[in-house]
Amino acid sequence: MSDAIVVGSGPNGLAAAVTLAERGLAVTVLEAAAEIGGGARSGEATLPGVLHDHCSAVHPFGIASPFLRSADLARHGLRWRLPEVDLAHPLDGGDAVTAGRSVRVTARALGPDGAAWLRLFGDLSEGFDELAEDTLRPIVRVPAHPVRLARFGSRALLPATVLARRWHTERARALFAGAAAHSFQPLDRPLTSAAGLLLIAAAHHRGWPVAEGGSGAITAALAGRLRELGGRIETGVRVTSLVELRPCPVVLLDVAPRAAAAICGPALPRPVRRAYLRYRHGPAAFKVDFAVAGGIPWRNADCRRAGTVHVGGTLEEVAFAEGEVARGRMPQRPFLVVAQQYLADPGRSAGDVHPVHAYAHVPHGYPGDVEGLLVAGIERFAPGFRHRILASVATGPGELERRNPNDVGGDICTGANGPVRTVLRPRTAPHPYDTGIPGVYLCSAATPPGAGVHGMCGANAARAALRAVTRGGPG
Repeated sequence: MSDAIVVGSGPNGLAAAVTLAERGLAVTVLEAAAEIGGGARSGEATLPGVLHDHCSAVHPFGIASPFLRSADLARHGLRWRLPEVDLAHPLDGGDAVTAGRSVRVTARALGPDGAAWLRLFGDLSEGFDELAEDTLRPIVRVPAHPVRLARFGSRALLPATVLARRWHTERARALFAGAAAHSFQPLDRPLTSAAGLLLIAAAHHRGWPVAEGGSGAITAALAGRLRELGGRIETGVRVTSLVELRPCPVVLLDVAPRAAAAICGPALPRPVRRAYLRYRHGPAAFKVDFAVAGGIPWRNADCRRAGTVHVGGTLEEVAFAEGEVARGRMPQRPFLVVAQQYLADPGRSAGDVHPVHAYAHVPHGYPGDVEGLLVAGIERFAPGFRHRILASVATGPGELERRNPNDVGGDICTGANGPVRTVLRPRTAPHPYDTGIPGVYLCSAATPPGAGVHGMCGANAARAALRAVTRGGPG
């Protein structure tokens, strides 16, 4: 009999299982699908020999994650690979602005805005490990580094459009806007600066890496560590009720809140059930995998060396597109994230045919076909791109949810990042992982610190469960 059962084998579920197993618990992971990994999986999608990531692609918080760094996953085959340029943001006329592992080099390239960039990101990148220690855990707690967190928080609270006023050039403002847009929120809302600050500080600190062999290598390494500790993984097991898991004393659910409410059933306290059923999901992604002969012909040479390219134009254009998406309207020029993982990990390509991972921000549950807009968005800064496409596979919001039920309506963040829910996920409570049922915890990306392949939601939830076992109360 298991001491603990984890439902769901995404990075958070596996991180929770490893954390529990390291403390000596006998752990079983149950996965409904035939393959483990959730959003961290890889495989062929377009042409034979061309390796694509199914969802998560680039991992700035993976390499910075306190849990992943402590788990010694290199022994189980995980290798981080970094591109020559971490991030590029093209502009009309052939210009582009980049961010990389040297904040000073980035600042120098920003000309008159360089000093302001260095003042903001110099300290953030230098102390990023300390900042990550606090921001990758629940905010409602005593911080380990209160001064640094307070300094970050005073800036993170601002709307991205407000914080961007400290720069005067289009280039610096666009670079920040592209990173801030990862919040999937209108950039004039409070707290949208947080994503931009953290992502760019991560780029300046350790970079934006990919996993060698695809994001599935992260899943394989976590599974290897779990099995080394005696843990078990069963696939093809769909859990529909908590009754199926009892009398196991500890249960962790790597599922979205509404799915947790369905599994827990009448045992879930009424206020928690209300909160889980009212939990809001945010805008969606529309993803296209491309097999591209010779790579994308970006006008700007820096974009041809960048692992990630943000496509959206100026700050004003990015802000307009994100606002339209939040209002449920599909913009003609959506914000795009384009990942060229093969630049850091050439083994993903088949000769001169390279995998390109791209997604557009679209309204929640959007039913339309956005591949044409996505191609046009890239073509704007890379004329001739469409003629290099040998094959493509489009995955809309509905299909994203079918493949991973946590991506409700195509929401790859497992929840809207509004001003309240960015901090208080999945409900307003001192113990965010606690479901109110003794021994049952939520550990998906709907809990702090939110989306990303860092495993911290699962690790935090598992630690809460361990504290409860030790103390006999909520974690």
